[in-house]
Amino acid sequence: MFDTLKQRARKNENILSHCNFGPILVELKTDKNSYILKIDSNGTKLAYNNPYQEADFSLKATDAAWCELQKKIPRPGFQCLSTMRRSQHLTVSGDMIKFNQHLLLLEMLFSNIADTNTEQKVTKFPMIEDIHGRYVNMLLKGRTHRIYFEEAGTGVPLICLHTAGSDGRQYRHLLNDTAITKKFRIIAFDMPWHGKSSPPAGFEAEIYELTTDYYISTIISFIEAIGVEKPVVMGCSIGGRVILHLVLQHDSKLRGVIGLQSALFAEDRSLGAPNPINLLHRPDVHGGNISGALMAGMTAPQSPRNERWETMWHYMQSGPGVFMGDLHYYFSEGDLRSVGAEALKNSRCPIYLLNGEYDVSASPEMGRDLAELINAKYFRVMKNMGHFPMSENPDEFRCYLIPILNKVLGNTDDFIHP
Repeated sequence: MFDTLKQRARKNENILSHCNFGPILVELKTDKNSYILKIDSNGTKLAYNNPYQEADFSLKATDAAWCELQKKIPRPGFQCLSTMRRSQHLTVSGDMIKFNQHLLLLEMLFSNIADTNTEQKVTKFPMIEDIHGRYVNMLLKGRTHRIYFEEAGTGVPLICLHTAGSDGRQYRHLLNDTAITKKFRIIAFDMPWHGKSSPPAGFEAEIYELTTDYYISTIISFIEAIGVEKPVVMGCSIGGRVILHLVLQHDSKLRGVIGLQSALFAEDRSLGAPNPINLLHRPDVHGGNISGALMAGMTAPQSPRNERWETMWHYMQSGPGVFMGDLHYYFSEGDLRSVGAEALKNSRCPIYLLNGEYDVSASPEMGRDLAELINAKYFRVMKNMGHFPMSENPDEFRCYLIPILNKVLGNTDDFIHP
């Protein structure tokens, strides 16, 4: 493992540039041993006996956990340092600000995020994608909003909701899938404050905080503003939660909903999992770097490298405080346990659910529990995928999505063939 760290630091200019902000002294603890890893402009160096001053912070895991992290395909919960923390397999102590300031560097060093690679599809260049982007000006809660959306295709309208802290670019592969756009009009919009949708006038005097009411109102107002009737709505993460709220309040307006990474609530933080909200909007931690680093652990090691990094890049570009504001809905305000999921049982609006095998936030077990509780129309666990199936591994995702879209179409003459 230590040889791997040194090799990565030597061959990756981006890693070396992050090392320049050292020196950082990291204590690595195993079942019986303790080592000091020094990170500075020269890269990395391991000391078996500590010749330095006290370490800045400590990373403690069992021998078995460290070995699992270094496998080419680690088990779910072990793919990154941040994921090991969330799944209670890694303990971090010491200067937590310094740890989070350098988390992106640590993920690039320790996880296989930098190693996985796949061949790129052969594309003829130049190539203009058949995606059209436009703005709709609309009223939302009595305020003017300018919302950006992209669309492609004709047929059944399919509204796509992005994850917290990101934007509609997550659906670019789906928008370019001609087999699907022959049957579906795919529409992906950026929520206010996200992507190309600016905040409303006066935002500089506000703190962005997503609520259930605002989220539902945004979606319904957008659907009405662009003149779409009876769409299918597909959402991931916070979008996978809000589709359940939509069914509770507006089922008659929907043809069906598809929940990606859906659950009644986020993982239980009373068990000791770290809370990222406290890190995402503060002057001593780079918001973009920490957001990208945390999302590295939410992808699967089998997902193609380019797509994983592009997924992280969207998070690195999020507006200040926006990711944090979205998580207010995800972790607390949008919790459905207090609402009572019984109201969703046997809904007249079909509910289709897909959960990724490597997601520790809305885990496969949480998705299965939800599906059984509400008697969902359809549920599958997506093997070898994490929290962002449509962007981190689009080719594998379509294999799980097409059967659902065929169920929506209903007519065998209109089936989408993979």
